[in-house]
Amino acid sequence: MLRDDIKTATIASMKAGDSARTGVLRLMSSAIKNRDIELRTGTAPADDDVMVAEVLSKMAKQRRESIEMFVAGNRPELADAERAELAVIESFMPAQMASGEAQAKIRELVEELGATSLKDMGKVMAAIKERYAGQIDMGTAGAMVKVALAG
Repeated sequence: MLRDDIKTATIASMKAGDSARTGVLRLMSSAIKNRDIELRTGTAPADDDVMVAEVLSKMAKQRRESIEMFVAGNRPELADAERAELAVIESFMPAQMASGEAQAKIRELVEELGATSLKDMGKVMAAIKERYAGQIDMGTAGAMVKVALAG
């Protein structure tokens, strides 16, 4: 499980004295615990790794946006710090599907769900999130679904 891998990595980095990596791993654990608390009032996900992957994906997206802003604001030292955090986060994320593979999976889902128009986009996106969380970027998946439904 990803949760256990993060805990093990945190202990190892603390023993190694790598304070930067330990800090990022603690942030990851904290975000996961916050998500656990949020889910107490709702329905728990069927797969814990899917929920952890969603949290890590959100954290990675935040880091990428911060990097863009720091680069635009001429703050390379802060952009470098964000890149280092992003590298640690991405090391625990599931591998991203290649664009062609993602498009094929989306076409399969569209056919499986019987989606025929843009009205069905929400249903398809929910299925993508459920089955391929962390493996397909949801931002690009939206555009791919639109293409699959249009053609």
